[in-house]
Amino acid sequence: MLIDCDTCVMQYTEACHDCIVTILLAGDAGGGGGGDGGPHGTLVELADGEAEALRNLAEVGLVAPLRLVVRHRERGEEVASG
Repeated sequence: MLIDCDTCVMQYTEACHDCIVTILLAGDAGGGGGGDGGPHGTLVELADGEAEALRNLAEVGLVAPLRLVVRHRERGEEVASG
């Protein structure tokens, strides 16, 4: 799973603050997570097992879920898909 925060329509929203990627990167000086609305220029690649583990942890409430909603372009317009 490839996560690109710059393509997420939830970037700079409350959902971004509660996203597992923002939370994981908050302590990473290069990640840009935290105070100003979320990661900037962040590209995270998760192996299938890692993505499944995060989904399982989120389902039982142990971590925040992934809030990624990818912005797609169709005929010059942006369309969100989730």
